[in-house]
Amino acid sequence: MDKKVKRLFVGVGALLASVLTAEAQDSGEATIGSMDLTLKKAIEIALAENPTIKVADKDVELKKVADKEAWQALLPTLDGTLSFSHSIKVAEMKIGGNKIKFGQDGSSTATGSVQLALPLFAPTVYQNMKLTKEDIELAQEKARGSRLDLINQVTKAYYGALLSSDSYEVIKKNYELAKQNFEVVNNKYKVGSVSEYDKISAEVQVRNMNSSMVSAETGKNLALLRLKVLMGVTANVDIKIDDSLKAYEGQLTLSNTEIADSELDSNSSLRQLDYNMSLLERTQKLLRTRFMPTVALQLSGQYQSVSNPDWNVFGYSYSPSATLALAVNIPIFHADTWTKIKSNKIQISQLEDSRINARRQLSLAAESYKRNMASNIAQMESNAEAVKQADKAVQISSKRYEVGRGTILELNQSETSLTQTELTYVQSIYDYLTNKADLDYTLGRDNYIK
Repeated sequence: MDKKVKRLFVGVGALLASVLTAEAQDSGEATIGSMDLTLKKAIEIALAENPTIKVADKDVELKKVADKEAWQALLPTLDGTLSFSHSIKVAEMKIGGNKIKFGQDGSSTATGSVQLALPLFAPTVYQNMKLTKEDIELAQEKARGSRLDLINQVTKAYYGALLSSDSYEVIKKNYELAKQNFEVVNNKYKVGSVSEYDKISAEVQVRNMNSSMVSAETGKNLALLRLKVLMGVTANVDIKIDDSLKAYEGQLTLSNTEIADSELDSNSSLRQLDYNMSLLERTQKLLRTRFMPTVALQLSGQYQSVSNPDWNVFGYSYSPSATLALAVNIPIFHADTWTKIKSNKIQISQLEDSRINARRQLSLAAESYKRNMASNIAQMESNAEAVKQADKAVQISSKRYEVGRGTILELNQSETSLTQTELTYVQSIYDYLTNKADLDYTLGRDNYIK
């Protein structure tokens, strides 16, 4: 009977596990399993899952709450006060030999009051409201900058994963070629047609390529892990990228090497400097409102009962009173305001100089990226031809060695040269793509931001 129960539990558990696994796969969870990845999909997942983006979005929400708090300062305020006091011995005054007591000893006083205040003219609040709105715009631009930075990092990490994958495939292919050549040399050595030196050289070549292949595989796994971290997915997700750097060869184009000055206007760093400038200018206006008067309307009412002989507040006789007041607060002298205004002007001047320098640096960086891209295109075209020639050299050296007219040194050198040229070829494509990604980031291109 116990065995049947155990089997029943095992069966139910297996059924639940299969159902939960199916549900997780249907919901598209990126925690367990595998996914086919493209650059666009990697960026979309990163923008949705990366904690940095979530923090930036929450900062925007905080600024919006601060904006509500700013305009709520114009709403009327209502305050209530309840007080109870008991006079043990009241004060008295002597005037012309007569004593005047201000109340009665051992009496109690109860008071309840309500005060309504309404600001009629509050220039500081008006400027603060405008300040918080500009602060929201700055927070939104910072969030956009975080997205652009993440897109840049994910893009380069994706191309880095392609570079490591392509490099691994190149080394693996040449490792297989080295093994084939070793088999040829080993067979010749067995029949005594080549020396032991040739056999050892071919074997060393195989071992070197095997070591390089292991290192390339490690680099490939680390590149994929870095991409996962940027995407915000767990490490146990198996990423499959059906892509190659060679597929981007046709996209290596460059219209011109000149950067228009207006192209930098979308750069997030420059736009943040502009918003900070607006905030400083608004702050200066806010400081100047300290010289302006404020007007408020105050309405207060109270119930009061004095000189009561007992402690029964509910049995007292209360008398109401009300007051309506118009309060005008006129600032006359505040020395710190002048100091703060002067400090604010210096900050504005500093920011102007910082912006000029930042724009120059960004213009130089953008120009550098474009010229690097032009250089990468020339390198790629040259490397593509070099790969064809190196491959032909390997075929020729192999045939020469088979017929006994070549040496093992020529064969090894041709294999090494082929490996290096193929790696240089994919490296040139990678360099172009990463320079383009940096150029897009510098120019503030947000094609992936909705």
